[in-house]
Amino acid sequence: MQLFYHPGLTETASQVLFPKDESKHITKVLRKKEGDLLEVTNGEGLLFTVELIQTGNQALAKVIEVKIEAAAPYYLHMAVAPTKMNDRFEWFLEKATEIGVHEITPVICDHSERKVVKLNRFERVLQSAMKQSLHYRMPKLNEPRNLAEFLESVQEENKFIAHCEDHQQRFLLKNKVSPRSRAIVLIGPEGDFSPEEIELALQKGYQPVSLGNSRLRTETAAIAACHTFALANQD
Repeated sequence: MQLFYHPGLTETASQVLFPKDESKHITKVLRKKEGDLLEVTNGEGLLFTVELIQTGNQALAKVIEVKIEAAAPYYLHMAVAPTKMNDRFEWFLEKATEIGVHEITPVICDHSERKVVKLNRFERVLQSAMKQSLHYRMPKLNEPRNLAEFLESVQEENKFIAHCEDHQQRFLLKNKVSPRSRAIVLIGPEGDFSPEEIELALQKGYQPVSLGNSRLRTETAAIAACHTFALANQD
């Protein structure tokens, strides 16, 4: 199944006008013709079955059927420090979308080596991963936030900070996950959170957690957290 992405489509849409890049892909690469059926999502849970009625530079299709994908039984917000190498953070975005994540915020920490983030590239990675994994909901990607500011503004049902300070008590994340709940997980940079950041998070009600005995890189830890929540919410 080839899945296409077209943001802004509503349940009442009767036609889909594809942008030029998608039109070229449909016509020149996939060699689709008038009368062929395509699957399109708006990234918000709707799946459209459409029939091509025009190809070329501006492909046009009429909507044949609309289906609604049920929302996940849980909501996971990952707040992750950008990695020094962009491709590692992009790997996290791709795999998290495949596994299941609902919201992502890059957080800038005291030990962050990368403090400038280009969201346009990250958005394209999310789109590609959503289509590849045949999901119909694309994770929400927020603007980067300073960690202290983020801690002041975000409220979720369950809040966790995964850090590497062995002298502080930590719980295994898998033992703290509540199925069918809303949660946020903080993952720090390569140099971990600073002691001051950990203390501030604890004051804000974040529970200190571990992801296991191994010391994980930022992107690996973030994926481990996503997988922990996904498994806890399997039927």
